[in-house]
Amino acid sequence: MGNIVAIVGRPNVGKSTFFNRLIQRREAIVDSVSGVTRDRHYGKSDWNGRNFSLIDTGGYVVGSDDIFEAEIDKQVELAIDEADAIIFMVDVESGVTPMDEDVAQLLRKVDKPVLLAVNKVDNNKRLENAVEFYSLGLGEYFPIASTNGSGTGDLLDALIEALPETEAEEETELPRFAVVGRPNAGKSSFINALIGEERYIVTDIAGTTRDSMDTKYNRFGFEFNLVDTAGIRRKSKVKEDLEFYSVMRSVRAIENCDVCLVILDATRGFDGQVQNIFWLAQRNRKGIVILVNKWDLVEDKETNTMKEFEAMIRREIEPFTDVPIVFMSVLTKQRIFKAIETAVKVYESRSKKIKTRELNDIMLPIIEQNPPPAYKGKYVKIKFCTQLPTPQPQFAFFCNLPQYVRDPYKRFIENKLRKEFDLTGVPISVYFRKK
Repeated sequence: MGNIVAIVGRPNVGKSTFFNRLIQRREAIVDSVSGVTRDRHYGKSDWNGRNFSLIDTGGYVVGSDDIFEAEIDKQVELAIDEADAIIFMVDVESGVTPMDEDVAQLLRKVDKPVLLAVNKVDNNKRLENAVEFYSLGLGEYFPIASTNGSGTGDLLDALIEALPETEAEEETELPRFAVVGRPNAGKSSFINALIGEERYIVTDIAGTTRDSMDTKYNRFGFEFNLVDTAGIRRKSKVKEDLEFYSVMRSVRAIENCDVCLVILDATRGFDGQVQNIFWLAQRNRKGIVILVNKWDLVEDKETNTMKEFEAMIRREIEPFTDVPIVFMSVLTKQRIFKAIETAVKVYESRSKKIKTRELNDIMLPIIEQNPPPAYKGKYVKIKFCTQLPTPQPQFAFFCNLPQYVRDPYKRFIENKLRKEFDLTGVPISVYFRKK
């Protein structure tokens, strides 16, 4: 399980540019999702074989000095509380500012690794000017230029060395289903409805994410771990804190599950935060089931209300529309077991291994009847396909001119794979390679 690293600092020092550079360092694990408040972002990166999650605490609101001080303190304290290490970013162009000193004062009290990154150091003159940041009392600083990556290697080397070792994740063959969604959508109630009165439940196991719990479910022939992300610490004061922890827990749970049960409140709709969680699960290549809870509370339902609601969701998740949607009510327990049956089916589809001969016997005739359109007078000939040995379905199609296969044809192949091999709810990847 990776560590959490927070990037903090005042506005306009280059935090987001640095964040984007880190999450794009390896294409295979790029992942970013906008937070629910003030443009926080969450992502994943790695360096020297160590994975870590990133929090970019951007978007401070600058008003009067008092308003700004309260806002920056809250942002930094939230990030510090969740993080294993902090990167404090400052700007060599403006030098040490009172805002920098405010943040430094908070960080000097923290019993966690703090790395001071002096950004925009792209020439020798600025390298000399960076010396003044010793005055912040945080020890050694790292001169970097986030726009071109200069100096980031030394910073990341020091970060990896400073990060605490993480406990090895307990090996288990049981599927892990993460119940995710915005606060008050019914996540805890859904899990309680499933396990509350059942005596077949074993024990609660401490999860890999802070304050999440894995509950082993063994009933009606199903056995899996339910990951509850609803156990949010009510830190104090404001709703914003609650949503920060909700999103961070969802991010961590999604990264370490097999299937995401995305619960939404039917009375609120498929809003921005739910969409962020959905796309995070999709980019992590997890199985997905959308659960529309509180359907019994929707007023003025007519014959087509459910179909129209479902159609609205599918428009929002294009082009990945092949996702099961279950309308349920946790309060009345309507269709809650249908939700579990669907999740198990998606897990089985995600774990499916298709024999190469079967894959070719089915897909090559389809390709022969519907070949890729000619591009620049060139004709693509696909001769062979195989499933790659990855945890989720990925397929390689070997052809003479892979560079001329356009995106619409890739989507055509993906849709045929879904239809022929029942891959509903599973993000799949299709690659065209030189034979």
